[in-house]
Order: sequence, then C-alpha cells, then structure tokens
Amino acid sequence: MPPDVRTEIGASAEDVAAYLDQDEWEFALDLLGDFGGIAWQPGEYWSLLANAAEELHLPCKWFHWRANETRQGMIRVELTHERRHPIPGQGVYRPLWHVGGGDHRVAAVWVEGRAELAPGDHAVVRLLALSPEGWDHLVPGDVVTMHEGQPVVGTATVIELARVGETRRRDR
Repeated sequence: MPPDVRTEIGASAEDVAAYLDQDEWEFALDLLGDFGGIAWQPGEYWSLLANAAEELHLPCKWFHWRANETRQGMIRVELTHERRHPIPGQGVYRPLWHVGGGDHRVAAVWVEGRAELAPGDHAVVRLLALSPEGWDHLVPGDVVTMHEGQPVVGTATVIELARVGETRRRDR
C-alpha cells in the first residue's frame, strides 16, 4: 500500500498493521476493503482479500466486486428508482441502462452501505458494466436511466468514474 493513502474515515496502512499486531484479522480486512478507487490496487489485491475472507469464513463478495472493478472500471452514481420491489444490494440485480444515443447496456448494481434499496428510495450505488467500452463517454454529472423492458424504472447521475489504466479518478 502506498504510505499516503487513506480510507474515507482517515485510516492508513499503519492502522491496518496495528489491527494485525493485535490479531484483529476481521477489522484489518474490513479496513483494507475500505480503501477507495482503483488506481493503486490491482485485481490481485482484491483477490488476495477475497481469499483471506474465505479462509476466515467471512463475506467476500465485496472483494470480488472490487477485483472486477479493477478490470472493468468503476462507476458510482446517485440512483433513485421506482421499481415495485427493492433492489438487492450486492450485485445480483442487472438491469439495462440507457447510456446515451441509442445505446442500452447491462450493468450490475451494488448498493453502498445497504442490503437493498427500497422502492422510491435513493442511494449511491456502484455499477459494474458487462461491456465497459459502452460507458467510456460518460463524465460526472451525466444522467443515465435504468430500464426493465420499456419503462424507465430509475434515474442515476454519475458522480465518479475510474477507468482501467487511469491513475486518478474523475468525480464531481
């Protein structure tokens, strides 16, 4: 880990090492999973965290998701939806997204910090595009719409993008 990176709560590599010194493996793993972006963490970083979680019999879906983001890019949006049912929060929901022009693309949805997103609610979510090249033109502030067939069931504003190979992220 680069010595200057921090989580959103200000934790650093030194904090991770302190938890490891105290045999607090779960806390250390949680901290390692909280480092944002994809600029310095290769897919191998996230795969190692997933393997560690599996060894400790802890949830590992988040680490697999992040490994995929390092290969396909990271897209964060503010989503409001009008589905009749909640959106499951851990990447199993894969709707169509209108990303401009005539393009509709599939992307999985990860709701940040929640198990699901209730109908009519809004939250920051991450999108994992199944064909990332179709999302290359987006910039923060762009609006994309979520579809289940013909009707629009959600509207999302792009707040952050990190493309594969970029050294810094774009956010608003």
